Amino acid sequence: MYSHGSESLIKQAREIQESELQKFYIRLIKLLQVKELGHEAVDSLERLHLILSVNKYARILPSELQQRLVLLLPAPQEQLQVLSSAVLRETLPLSGQELNYKQENSHAAALLLSQAGSKSDLSNLCAQIIRSLESRPSEGPAHSLAHTLPVLNTILSHSPECLTEDHVTLLSKKLVDWLRYASIMQGGGASTGGFFTGSRSRQPVPIAELDGTTSGDFFTVLCVGLGFTEDQWMNVYSFSMLRHWLLTYHSVSNANTALDTDDRSEVDGSVVSMVSATSSSSRLLPPKERLREKAFQYCQRLIEQCDRKANKKTDTELQKACLVEAVCILDCVCVEEPSLVFRAFPCIKALFGRLSSDLSFARVLLPIAQFYLHYAEMAAVDCESVWKLVFGRFPAELFNDPFLAHEFLRFLRLNLQSVQLRAPLYTRFFPNLLKFLAWDSPAVVDDFVDLLPSLVTKGTAVELLHTLLDLPCLSATLVLQLRSTCLPISEQGSRGLLSLDAFRNPSFRGLFLFLLRGEAGSGDTIDRLSTLHELLAEAADWPRVVRCAQTVPVLLHIYFNTVVTVADEKLLAHLILVMLERSSLLLNIPTYGKEIQRVFSCHLLRLCKLHPSLVVDQSRELLEFAGTTANVYSKEEIYTHVVWVLGEYLSVSSDSRCSVSLITSCFEALEAVLFEVTSSAPSPGTACPAPKVITTLMSALAKLASRSHDLIPRVSLFLSKLRTVTKSGSVPWCSEEEDLVAIVTRGEELWSLLKSPGVAQSVLTPPLHVITPQWHRDTNLAMPLQLRLLTSLTHSQ
Repeated sequence: MYSHGSESLIKQAREIQESELQKFYIRLIKLLQVKELGHEAVDSLERLHLILSVNKYARILPSELQQRLVLLLPAPQEQLQVLSSAVLRETLPLSGQELNYKQENSHAAALLLSQAGSKSDLSNLCAQIIRSLESRPSEGPAHSLAHTLPVLNTILSHSPECLTEDHVTLLSKKLVDWLRYASIMQGGGASTGGFFTGSRSRQPVPIAELDGTTSGDFFTVLCVGLGFTEDQWMNVYSFSMLRHWLLTYHSVSNANTALDTDDRSEVDGSVVSMVSATSSSSRLLPPKERLREKAFQYCQRLIEQCDRKANKKTDTELQKACLVEAVCILDCVCVEEPSLVFRAFPCIKALFGRLSSDLSFARVLLPIAQFYLHYAEMAAVDCESVWKLVFGRFPAELFNDPFLAHEFLRFLRLNLQSVQLRAPLYTRFFPNLLKFLAWDSPAVVDDFVDLLPSLVTKGTAVELLHTLLDLPCLSATLVLQLRSTCLPISEQGSRGLLSLDAFRNPSFRGLFLFLLRGEAGSGDTIDRLSTLHELLAEAADWPRVVRCAQTVPVLLHIYFNTVVTVADEKLLAHLILVMLERSSLLLNIPTYGKEIQRVFSCHLLRLCKLHPSLVVDQSRELLEFAGTTANVYSKEEIYTHVVWVLGEYLSVSSDSRCSVSLITSCFEALEAVLFEVTSSAPSPGTACPAPKVITTLMSALAKLASRSHDLIPRVSLFLSKLRTVTKSGSVPWCSEEEDLVAIVTRGEELWSLLKSPGVAQSVLTPPLHVITPQWHRDTNLAMPLQLRLLTSLTHSQ
């Protein structure tokens, strides 16, 4: 929200009249005609920018005013450059007007870029910028190249096809010059944030390393000094866009890649490296290959420089950032030139050995892991220690680092197929990976939506299901783990003290250690889940735990959609048992249990529809669940679906192993529950059973009786009693009259059907050809002929 004063200014700017605006234009033109512009001109430009930016539609400025603003773009005061560029970006360019690219600074270039309305405009701008690179430094102003690479980088991001092969060749040459042959002498003065001009008042001093020693090699972004020359700044800009350039220039046509013999980048008085001198054969390489070679040398030099201990803490962070970029660039270079892998790997391997024991370099180790992922097989290098570090220690110790979590999960998403193929430890460490999700679910749930299917295998399916259900417990345990290291043991009045005491208690330590395990394989779950849930009861309203619980149903849907594609019937049968067992063994978070039961119900139906024989295989456990009256009240959703599954698929047509005795035992179990529910009021504090549960029980009994006609009299007797009881008025097991009417109506329908057992069987247990009709394909019927006739009529003239 804006402050009252800001809202007032915005309102005035929006409501300004056209006549007043024209007078303001005229006054501003007069102010800009003065040679030395003062505060009044600056204030007027700021007001003009406000007027233009708060209106919905862009305006056309008077031509004279626009020309004055264009002339301000190369003004010596940066404030005037910024304001004029900002104002011009809010206006429509005059018809036929083009900015002169000779007025070269970053704000003018940004304006040109913002007013490029088509790809042809971008192409023209790109051509102008590339042409400006062809001039020698002595041919133009000292600051002429400052904005070039950032603008080119932006064009590459939006429309890389604007570059031609000639552009690629020229820019590759220039990047080689700037990267490898920048001056090794310091600039003339202290850094002011721009490029430095003017005569030097002292003898040139060599650049220094971050530890203060004099540099003995070529200039890089990790060299320091009191000031920097223009080519040194271009070195920094070149390095910052190098990776993007290597990834993007392939979008340009590769038609003309002939050797360019007019390559002067090595003979312009450039400094030759003392450490990694370029071989004479590199001069004969095409520009792209030479750029790869120089990029390779530059990155190796950076890695060597990072061995030095920086004098400033900020420089230490800079070293880490440069290491990340250097390893990523080496990765890009090796993709294009595989022969460089064997030159790069000793350096990468040594770097990993030096950094692997220090987790403060975790964000550097991720690109190293990616390099191993891409090339370890080619170089015949064992990388098991890399994956144990990345999948083991990173999530276990750095799960609360949001930046690492983002980069780690992005690394997995970008390299998922390669990780699955070349890092067999990946699925084994899923308990560790889920710690990122348990700690900050909203931030990473999108990543796990993509990653979770890759974690589902025959070997991990059961344990993974238990782990997902216990994810809120893991979230609470991670909080306790951090608190236990921060809070004194004897602290009183601290929220969560009971669970914290339990976490520190050796007798419960095993429960928490199981949740915090790093690898799968130590067991699907633990025996004392109810005890664990009691210990973590006070965590049920912690915001982090609640948010974590909200993501579990989404992930369970993904899990079940995946597991049906990889599991056999034996595994699916086991999963059904887990669903029945865990439907009540959940952390007591409001609505969490109901959401989980809803997911279980949905996928229980799906599993049984795909494999009806599962009902016979697990009939004992399903009957035990359905025969427990308490489940009617506490697990309404999943109980209803279990009953429906039993009534629908417990038949010979679904599984030939289904016997009369099995149908009878199922019937008796359901009959007992239905009789108990409808013959007495629920216990105090318990709601009446849902009408859906009762009608599902009645339908299941009718279906079972239609398959074993000896049971029909028992169902009919119950249904007739039901009619008699309900006629006398309200009943204790149903509080709503509308619900009671619906139950009685359903009972009368079933009773009428069962009067004709043959009809009842056809309706309640229809044969397969009725459920899945294919009349349009049956040649013995008239419908195919009729369809063909209608088709010919609709397609005729």
